[in-house]
Amino acid sequence: MMMNNDNNGKILESYRFPSPNPKVEVRVITYLSGGLRVKGMLAEPIEEGVYDGMLYLRGGIKNVGKVRPARIAQFAAEGFIVFAPFYRGNQGGEGNEDFAGEDREDGFSAFSLLKSLPRVHQIHIFGFSRGGVMALLTGINFPEAASVVTWGGVSDMSLTYMERLDLRKMMKRVIGGTPEKYPERYQERTPLYQLEQLTAPVLIIHGVNDHNVSVEHSYRLERRLRGLNKAVECWYFDEFTHYFPPVVNRKVVEDATKWMKRQGKR
Repeated sequence: MMMNNDNNGKILESYRFPSPNPKVEVRVITYLSGGLRVKGMLAEPIEEGVYDGMLYLRGGIKNVGKVRPARIAQFAAEGFIVFAPFYRGNQGGEGNEDFAGEDREDGFSAFSLLKSLPRVHQIHIFGFSRGGVMALLTGINFPEAASVVTWGGVSDMSLTYMERLDLRKMMKRVIGGTPEKYPERYQERTPLYQLEQLTAPVLIIHGVNDHNVSVEHSYRLERRLRGLNKAVECWYFDEFTHYFPPVVNRKVVEDATKWMKRQGKR
């Protein structure tokens, strides 16, 4: 069970990290999440002022899909204060990552961390790949979120198990079995079943040729959101896979950040 802890999101340590952008300051943060010391990376524009916050939830597990300073600095350069948790058990943090199980609290606590920063106005949630599930779960947990973006995002954990033969061993170990044997454990990690509680507008971005996370994840998410009359916008790219070419990637980041800023508080 996850702990209700008033200290969730409390910053314990912070040190400067070399920034890939002269207009952005990057720091590595140690913060509290469910009683654990978890690490993450904060990127903020050096120029004074109040900015929208952005919670960046990475994909992968362990050393696959690590937070890249260049990626979060890219978003910070668009005018956001960005925080990206490494998730528990990674890069010196305590605990064990469990693929959108109890480690979802690291996203929840990171949202609280951003809320505590004096320069942050409203907070957007962005999830890539496995981070898509984390983003939706965090958006459900925090109705005040300004928007949720899922890019190449997982929406259904059972579908991931079916599609990714290479991940089955890890998923059985971390989740404790197969979807056939423990359907409830996979449903708990699948936000499709809880979308009634989501109030933030959602932007879905997906490459139709994605073989890491099939576009079916986004189609299922879109259908469910539309069925519930939720605000959703979809950008599907027929020619791309899980990874977009750098020039296209930069343009989509620019367009996505503009979309986020337009959402404002409803």
